[in-house]
Amino acid sequence: MADFLDEKKREIDARLKELRPLVDEFHRLEAASAALDGVGGAAGPAAPARRGRRRAAPAAGPRRRGRPRGSGTRSKQALELVRTRPGISIPEIAEAMGIQQNYLYRVLPALQKDGLVRKDGRGWHPRETA
Repeated sequence: MADFLDEKKREIDARLKELRPLVDEFHRLEAASAALDGVGGAAGPAAPARRGRRRAAPAAGPRRRGRPRGSGTRSKQALELVRTRPGISIPEIAEAMGIQQNYLYRVLPALQKDGLVRKDGRGWHPRETA
C-alpha cells in the first residue's frame, strides 16, 4: 500500500512540475490583459465578458427616471405647510406630516431651487410671488 501511495505522490509532483510554467504564463497574460483594458479607449476582442446587460444611451440626452421632480404629494404637503405656517422648521414639518425628517432635507431644497420657498435660519418661508 505504501508503494502505491509513493508512486501516486511522485506522479502528482511530476505533473505539478509540468504545469507550473503554464500557470505562471497564465498569470502573466492575465495581468497584461488587465493592464491593457483601459488603453486605447475601446476594449478589444480579448476583453473579458461583462456580466449583466447594458442599456443603450438615450438618443435625446439623459432623462431622469421615475416621476418628475416636485410632482409628489409629500412635496405639495410640505409646500402647503410652509405657506400656512411661515418660518416652520423641518422637524416641525416632519411631525405635522408624520414622516421622517431626512426625507424633507431633500424635498425642501428642491422646492427652494424651484423658487417656491426660501430658507431663513432654520425656518422655511414661502417665496413672494411677483
